[in-house]
Amino acid sequence: MRIPLKYTCEDVDRHGNGRCYVRAPGKRRVRIRALPGPPEFMEEYQAAITTAAEAPLRQADEARKGSFRYLCIRYYASAAYKALDISTRNSQRRALDEIAVEKGAKPVAIMQPRHIRRMRDAKAASPSAAKHLVKALRALFSWANEAGETSISPTIGVKKLKYRSDGHHTWTDEEIRKYYERHALRTKARHALDLLRYTTGRREDARRLGRQHMRDGRVRFRQAKNEHRNPIDIDIPMHATLAESIAAANVNMTFLLTEFGKPSTANGFGNKFKDWCRQADLPHCSAHGNRKATSTALADSGATPHEIMAVTGHQSLKEVERYIKAANRRKTADAAMAKLERVGGRPI
Repeated sequence: MRIPLKYTCEDVDRHGNGRCYVRAPGKRRVRIRALPGPPEFMEEYQAAITTAAEAPLRQADEARKGSFRYLCIRYYASAAYKALDISTRNSQRRALDEIAVEKGAKPVAIMQPRHIRRMRDAKAASPSAAKHLVKALRALFSWANEAGETSISPTIGVKKLKYRSDGHHTWTDEEIRKYYERHALRTKARHALDLLRYTTGRREDARRLGRQHMRDGRVRFRQAKNEHRNPIDIDIPMHATLAESIAAANVNMTFLLTEFGKPSTANGFGNKFKDWCRQADLPHCSAHGNRKATSTALADSGATPHEIMAVTGHQSLKEVERYIKAANRRKTADAAMAKLERVGGRPI
């Protein structure tokens, strides 16, 4: 029995194909492309709820042609925007809608690079937000120029703010051991960590994995990131620890279901995994940190950059070189200190 979700409605087109929509009271209807059942449906449902809540029913009529808000609305309705992954669409929309709140009525024709820099610099305290703002504006004007909506490109020459960030914390062997001590084999929390560690999947991948991806001693799946634009298929041998974890866990076709027996959303799984980390007294750890930990372990074991890329799905050498350089630095330091010990630690 399927439980109807709030604000959803369904109909059938003239070809007999089922269609599903979100239609909140007083808001415009938003189409959900995925059909009820797969994890993708819940992710699109959440995105549609957000879109419906943000967009007034007559938003396109209320935005004056040539204004920034009008251009955004046209972009949101374009095939280029709809072809993006849901997470990318949501990220771009948050950045553009934030600008539109204050500058939505202003003509796009007068926008210049100095205006973009001013908006970027206003977010200097949050460099990541500043980066996403510039990226969203570049995507908007790239589409607008190609579609003939405008002939200006105010993002040309606007650079991203330089900042250093190590990103998500990389799990250490001690932290993994501590997590294992708190979450025993056969628990969903333990199974989740093993899936992340031995598939190098992101949280969007882990929550979709199931028995259909584990066959003939191999793990095969398509990564969720950029799957609609530049899909990456992973095909790696199944690690013995992961095989043991799957055999011990009482799992369904989809491994990581919610307490209600439904597939998790990416955010829902990420939040749940964070709770499991806190239970193990590891509040600084996250799902993505396991991907970095496995990449580091591969580099430490002597794997080549291309071997690491085959496991993790990274697309460029630059992305994995930092793991190789860090591993080589540690090995070089070990060799140097060993030489120092051979001379009795005397000053050289």
